[in-house]
Amino acid sequence: MFRTYLLFLIMAASIGCSEESTDLRIVSIGKGWAKNSVNAVIFRRNAVVSHNDLQYVAYYDVDSSVVLAKRNLRSTNWETHETQYKGKVIDAHNSISIMADGAGYLHMSWDHHNHPLRYCRSKVPGSLELTEKMQMTGIKENKVTYPEFYRLSNGNLLFLYRDGASGRGNLMMNHYDFKTQRWTQRQDAFINGEGERNAYWQMCTDTKGTIHISWVWRETGDVATNHDMAYAKSTDGGITWQKSSGELYELPITESNAEYAVRIPQNSELANTTSMCADSKGRPYIATFWREQGTNVPQYQLIYHDGVQWQRQQIGNRTTPFTLSGRGEKKIPISRCQILANSDGPKEKVYMLFRDKERQDRVSVAICEDLSKKKWQYKDLTDFEVGMWEPSYDTEIWKNTKALHLYLQKVGQGDGGALENVPPQEVSILEWNPSSK
Repeated sequence: MFRTYLLFLIMAASIGCSEESTDLRIVSIGKGWAKNSVNAVIFRRNAVVSHNDLQYVAYYDVDSSVVLAKRNLRSTNWETHETQYKGKVIDAHNSISIMADGAGYLHMSWDHHNHPLRYCRSKVPGSLELTEKMQMTGIKENKVTYPEFYRLSNGNLLFLYRDGASGRGNLMMNHYDFKTQRWTQRQDAFINGEGERNAYWQMCTDTKGTIHISWVWRETGDVATNHDMAYAKSTDGGITWQKSSGELYELPITESNAEYAVRIPQNSELANTTSMCADSKGRPYIATFWREQGTNVPQYQLIYHDGVQWQRQQIGNRTTPFTLSGRGEKKIPISRCQILANSDGPKEKVYMLFRDKERQDRVSVAICEDLSKKKWQYKDLTDFEVGMWEPSYDTEIWKNTKALHLYLQKVGQGDGGALENVPPQEVSILEWNPSSK
């Protein structure tokens, strides 16, 4: 306990946020694998998650073992448990995703890149002891990539994953009833690549329970073939899907019948699998980056629906060019980003979390208090660099308290999936209360 608290004091003191220093703290957990970004990729849903007064974290350690940790949210003292499971950590796609259901059972899926489903859950609510590997539905569970859990407002879960490979895959959705402890298939290939492409998605739920999903299409395994930003929503837990106008989709959703929030051509340095959120009125926000035609520098972009039509706004004005092409995880000067919205009186505050070489690879946030004014302010949440880290946060704490708990770990990442010679690095939770003054 004393060592953890001492580390917290040392790291918190290093943040250097003068007048707002009390709104930040870093709580240390242990050492994690850091030769690539497998512990800190954007598509972890989730790296850290809470249920009632317990918070859980998952990461790979230096021996490739899956480590679970938990704490009471009123404490800085973590209980850690090296599970019986390992992952192929040399592939940064093989991340760990966790979520707690309405009864307090922790669900985990890990180590996937076109692999058979690896899924288990805690033996009892609140425990770090895991069951043996289990099936969900037994249907199309042999080529799983990007496993993601989402908790619905009634305590049930959704599980999304890609069935198939990059450039030729389909989006699947399973549903878990926490009362019966049973998984069923909710959607089979409902966003369908037709054997010619696949969707890289981001999803969220709003305060009314509506599910929002957006995605880019990719034509091949080369990231340069990413294109367009499409959208759908569901008001019945993922059974039926609509366009932003309320028009019902005829499933499956394909390239030809999808609604497009923004058309973006191939070879635009368009990111895939970034983030989205919805504001207090249920309006969707999507954050990503791409390079406009006729320019040289990719820029962060916010795509949002104002209740009438889709709008787009550039965030910041970067000056460093880069290209996004090839296969495997890429080494580029910026991270993919997370977007969050918070009602603050009559306006919606919007926050974008990111890392950028132009800001010394720190954990940074761009804040806009009124999108109509197109004015963004910037704040660094650390004064130390975090390597190739990408943001992942506790979605449930944000929903309940509008406090931000970020998974924090400095990690390396070579281009095309290569490793970097980075020793194990401290895994921590960075806590930030945006509303503190």
